[in-house]
Amino acid sequence: MPGFLIEYNRRTGDWHAEEFPGPDGHRAALEERLRREQDRTNPDIEIASLNGDSLDTVKKTHSRYFEGAELHAV
Repeated sequence: MPGFLIEYNRRTGDWHAEEFPGPDGHRAALEERLRREQDRTNPDIEIASLNGDSLDTVKKTHSRYFEGAELHAV
C-alpha cells in the first residue's frame, strides 16, 4: 500500500506531502518519518506517516493535516 509522509506546521497549519508508492510504500514512509524525526529541530513541525490508496483519501481521513497552505519544499 502506498505511504505518505506529511510535514505539518502546528503553528501555521501549512503542510508538505511526499508519496512513497508501491506495495511497501507504507514501510518506506514510516522509515523516512523516523529518520526525519531524529533530525527535526523545529518543535512546531509534526512529521507523520500515513497509509492510503491515494493522497485524496489521506486528505479525507486525516483532514487536520491539510487545512493550511501546501508547501512545495520544507
